[in-house]
Amino acid sequence: AECVEGSVNFGPEKTVVLSRCCNSDLCNTETPEPKFIPNGKRCYSCEGQKCTRSLNCEGSEDYCIKSSSKKQTVNVLMKGCASKIMCWNHSSALFRNYLGSGGSCCQGDYCNSSSRTSAALLLLMVPLISLVLLY
Repeated sequence: AECVEGSVNFGPEKTVVLSRCCNSDLCNTETPEPKFIPNGKRCYSCEGQKCTRSLNCEGSEDYCIKSSSKKQTVNVLMKGCASKIMCWNHSSALFRNYLGSGGSCCQGDYCNSSSRTSAALLLLMVPLISLVLLY
């Protein structure tokens, strides 16, 4: 059995996995309590399709996460905070099933922003700047 501790926080939805392992008789009488203490890390989270809300990470959530999953016929983008164990390259199959098929984790504050939007905006700006310079 896996003995793990971690959480993923998408803002309105937070999942915490907290387990303690021991090997003596009747040693599992105490229930571990999660600690939701802000740790200073900040990531983006989504409200609907708008993913610019600031989220304060807590406990061992030292990564920002960006995930996409399909709910019925709609692609859902989720952003938030995560513990290392909840990131794809470190997580078990159980977490990968919960988090969806695609995603990534990163370590800087607000590093889970959409780079595609900024790249598209930059591509739109080049012709506009050229037009202004030519006239």
